[in-house]
Amino acid sequence: MERSTDMEKPVEHYWDLKLNNVKKALESNNFQVHLAKDGHDARDIVLNEILPRSGAQSVSFGGSMTVVGTGVYDALKKRPGVEVLDTYDGSISREEVLEVRRRSLLVDLFICGTNAVTESGILVNLDMIGNRIGGLTFGPKNVVVLVGRNKVVADLEDAMFRIKNYVAPCNAIRLDKKTPCVKTGECEECKSPDRICNTWTITEKSFPKGRVEIILINGDMGL
Repeated sequence: MERSTDMEKPVEHYWDLKLNNVKKALESNNFQVHLAKDGHDARDIVLNEILPRSGAQSVSFGGSMTVVGTGVYDALKKRPGVEVLDTYDGSISREEVLEVRRRSLLVDLFICGTNAVTESGILVNLDMIGNRIGGLTFGPKNVVVLVGRNKVVADLEDAMFRIKNYVAPCNAIRLDKKTPCVKTGECEECKSPDRICNTWTITEKSFPKGRVEIILINGDMGL
């Protein structure tokens, strides 16, 4: 007797079920949602489906390891006919980076990640200066949010706990910030000048409907 594919690959089957449920929840909240089997698939959805359909002539990014990890960033920089406002350019001064981030709030297509997505279809984010959540909330004509399956949490409480006690300390370490959590691995509710936990957003619905498109990736991406 042959074993079913589901029994042979229970983890894959679990995530197929989970992500399909999250997709339905997000769609009920007016987000447009795509399922991607991995990071490369997510990149292809952006390049071959979303970008041509949007007609975007200008693109920029909110800070995201997932945008880089999927290859979306590198691919768009090579894309002819698209102006890329490069918020990741390490060769320019901090003042110039901030100016590019300001300009990025008026692009045709803004691409970012999210810190968490709940099973009820809500995006939860915490920013240092707010350019990422600013673009998500208002300004760019179209927004794409790339979401690894590791970002899925049960509810708002779990989302905020995950962000403050895992995502934020890891990002502070990654960015070499001078904050207590870099040494302790735990949020200390610090008053450090380097604090990256400054502005929360809870995005319950996309407005207008479909402005925010979400790609759920069946793999761990980013923090």
